Amino acid sequence: MDRLTIFAKGNLDVRDTLHALRVGGELRWNGVNEVVRPRHPSTVVRVRHETLARSDQLVVADGEVPAALAGATMALGPYPLASQYGRTLFDTPADAYVLSIQPDVATQLWRHRRDGFLFLAYEWGAWSEGDRRWLHDEFERTGAIEVDASMRNYATLVERLRAVRDAPILIYNVSSVVPGDSVHSHQGLGETLSTRIRRFNVALADLSERTGVSIVDVDSIVARAGADRLKLDAFHLNAEGCRLVAQEVVRILEDLGALAPHEAARC
Repeated sequence: MDRLTIFAKGNLDVRDTLHALRVGGELRWNGVNEVVRPRHPSTVVRVRHETLARSDQLVVADGEVPAALAGATMALGPYPLASQYGRTLFDTPADAYVLSIQPDVATQLWRHRRDGFLFLAYEWGAWSEGDRRWLHDEFERTGAIEVDASMRNYATLVERLRAVRDAPILIYNVSSVVPGDSVHSHQGLGETLSTRIRRFNVALADLSERTGVSIVDVDSIVARAGADRLKLDAFHLNAEGCRLVAQEVVRILEDLGALAPHEAARC
C-alpha cells in the first residue's frame, strides 16, 4: 500500500474537505480517501491537519510560545498556543502541502502592547472576567489584514516550504457567494465580505502566476455546482461541497505527479 502524506495548515475549509466533515457529531463526509480509493486502490492518503490563525502570525513563528503567554490557562479551542506559534508546517516532511487564504479573509487578531506578537483569542467573550480584563490590558486589536500584506506573507511561506521540501503546494481560495447578501449598490458600504473575498481571490491568482503554486478554486467549484446547494454559511460547505473540493485536490495532485494519473484519464 502506497502512502501519500498531506500537511494541511488551515481551518474548517481544509479540514472538512480533506479529513472529515461532522455535523452535530454525525459523520457526513469521510475525507479525501473517499475520492482516492476508487481511483488509486493501492494508495492511502494521510492528512495531518493543523489550524491556521493568520498568515502574519505564521510567517514570524519561531516555535516558541511568547513569554507573556507562559502559564496561560484560558480555553483556546482549536487554536492552542503550540499551533499558533509552532513551526510544524516547515519541520514536517510531506508529499504535498495545503494552505488556505480563508483565515486572512476572516480572522482578526490581537497584538501584545509591549512585545508586539500576535495572538488569536478564540471566543474571548466566553472567558472569565479576569481573563477578559487581562486581554484588554495586555493586547490591542489589529483589525483585518490587508490583501497585499497577506500575499507577501503567503509568498514567504511558499519560499520557505520550497527551501526544505520539493513538494506540491496547494492554496484554497474562498467562495465569494455570501448567503443572504442582496446588496446591489455599494455606495457608502466600504468593503463587504463578498468584495473582500473577491479581492483576495484575484490576488491569489496573481501569486500563483508569480510563484507557480496551485490554486484549489473553491470559488469556481461552488459557482458551477450552485452555492445555495453546497454552502452551509459564508465559509462552510456541506458534504457534497466537500466531495467536489476533494476531487479537485486529487485532480491537481495527479496533474502534478504526486498521484499517478487516473486510469480513466489515460484512456
